[in-house]
Amino acid sequence: MNTPLALAKDRSRARSQGVPAAGQPRFYLALSRMPHCLLDLATPILAALLCLGGFPPPGIAFLALLTAFAGYTAVYAVNDIVDYRIDLANQAEFAKIDGYLDGAFMRHPLAQGALSLGQALVWTAGWAGVALAGAWLLNPVCALLLLAGVALEVLYCLLLKVSHLRALINGVVKTLGGLAAVLAVNPSPPPLFLAVLFLALFSWEIGGQNIPADWFDLELDERQGARTLPLILGRKRAATLACLCLAASTFLCAALFPISPAGLPWGLALAALVPGGWLLLWPATGLLIRQGKDQAAVLFNHASYYPLALLGLFLIWRWLPA
Repeated sequence: MNTPLALAKDRSRARSQGVPAAGQPRFYLALSRMPHCLLDLATPILAALLCLGGFPPPGIAFLALLTAFAGYTAVYAVNDIVDYRIDLANQAEFAKIDGYLDGAFMRHPLAQGALSLGQALVWTAGWAGVALAGAWLLNPVCALLLLAGVALEVLYCLLLKVSHLRALINGVVKTLGGLAAVLAVNPSPPPLFLAVLFLALFSWEIGGQNIPADWFDLELDERQGARTLPLILGRKRAATLACLCLAASTFLCAALFPISPAGLPWGLALAALVPGGWLLLWPATGLLIRQGKDQAAVLFNHASYYPLALLGLFLIWRWLPA
């Protein structure tokens, strides 16, 4: 059991094993998983541009981008703060991470003693305040979605040892950024567009982020009694579920182009199938065949670039001469 005394000893041990002095800027970036955070910004940007078919006014664009960045930065940090005690038990394993996007700077710097809890709380509260203010200025509904996202992220973390169905909560959390971005530029978007956007992002998160991320930590989660999809369903069924979710996401994301309020051409939908096959279906098939930790990392990393690839596709089309 992780008693307060044991946790304190683990933290002292982490410091004695050569963890650099706390408070360095890169540790704050690691707390918010900044490489992944920046990639995630492509999702709300893409959602807003698909809704408009073009770019919003510069002032709205700047405020929306700042708000999205602050929101993702805060929510990722919330995850590490709530999971602090769980992560402390595994901190010796985190130094061994290589080739995994979420470990680019350092994995779980709070648990490794690179940041104090107070420093993490100040960082998180500051960005959460910026995000909440920006969301309120864009659309009060966006502020409510942000608060819901933070609450659901906390609930997701607390259910680690309770139910593998917490993955559904994680799927909802990842959709909220895209939905808020649409509402920031269009207070009354078509319900069909919102529904397809929700399902596309939800299935992408479950198949391309949640399952491979939990698969990567499978041994650690099993040791501490966690309940995740790979542990409860087994590797084969979890990999099959990932493939099905990503196939659905590929076609749903492609459908977003022609059904967008801007009425984008069907050619973009066909072109969108290419990054879906390359970044989602190919690595998901590799996970299904080999069922290894390395394949889980490949799927997670590739899928993290998928929204950016779709955004790039849209921008190429937008900037091509008529």
